[in-house]
Amino acid sequence: MKILVVDDEHDIKTLFEQRFRREIRSGELNFNFAYSGEEALDFLKDHLSEVVLILSDINMPGMSGIELLKRIRSTHPMSPPTIMMITAYNDEENYNQAKQFGADDFLNKPIDFSSLKQKLFESL
Repeated sequence: MKILVVDDEHDIKTLFEQRFRREIRSGELNFNFAYSGEEALDFLKDHLSEVVLILSDINMPGMSGIELLKRIRSTHPMSPPTIMMITAYNDEENYNQAKQFGADDFLNKPIDFSSLKQKLFESL
């Protein structure tokens, strides 16, 4: 499964590679990383048909995760890709906006990787 992780924090790559080492090595999961909404859209231009799941932070400088979600859903209103929004702020406004614009799920930071693994394999 090809997954695009969108987050302005560069250490997120190391964190995902550590937490999903076995799944990456076995080829079950393939992660790509974008550090802004704009970078994610550039990546998706060439790879959208390959990406099954997008995990996007909401609060990023420049294009927010909500704006990225709107742009993706304007051309792909239904899954795939499945889009899970991630935020450090467990607030109702972000949750409602994410759902309104077509998010499939909503995760809070710090990410509970056991729960995330379960969700990822349920969506396979």
